[in-house]
Parts: sequence; C-alpha cells; structure tokens
Amino acid sequence: MLVLDVLKPSEPSIVDMAKKLGEMDGVDGVEISVLEIDRRVETVKITLEGSSLNFEKINAALDRYGATIHSIDKVASGKKLINPS
Repeated sequence: MLVLDVLKPSEPSIVDMAKKLGEMDGVDGVEISVLEIDRRVETVKITLEGSSLNFEKINAALDRYGATIHSIDKVASGKKLINPS
C-alpha cells in the first residue's frame, strides 16, 4: 500500500486519473480523495494497492498528468500487511 499527498491540476479529473493509475502494471486498486479545491488545482490523497507497486513509475505517471507529490504519507509492504493498533 502506498498513500500519497498530491497537488494536481483540475484536469484530468480524479476519475480519469484513478482509471489510468489503475491500469498500471502491479496496481490492483486506486482510491483518490479530494482534500482541498482551489481555482486551478486540487489537493488529493491517492491510495494505491498492489502486488508490486513501482514508485518511480507511479511518480512519472503523476508527473505526466501535471501532478506533484507533496509527501508520502504511508507505506506498507511485505507478505502480510500490518493493521495499526
């Protein structure tokens, strides 16, 4: 699991961005939540799950959409994911 805080332009929509990210190799699921909307940009939280997430490819894809990663908020890896207590 990878959770990213991202600044993106208003276009593409989060629907289009989720679809494109979900089509990437190693990505099994994508969730995008809008945290803040400005005139031309949106701050979103992107959660990706998959068997072999490739951060460099995900970052490059976001860059192609005009988006910038503000921070990596959560990472989970391994054969068994840990549920925080």
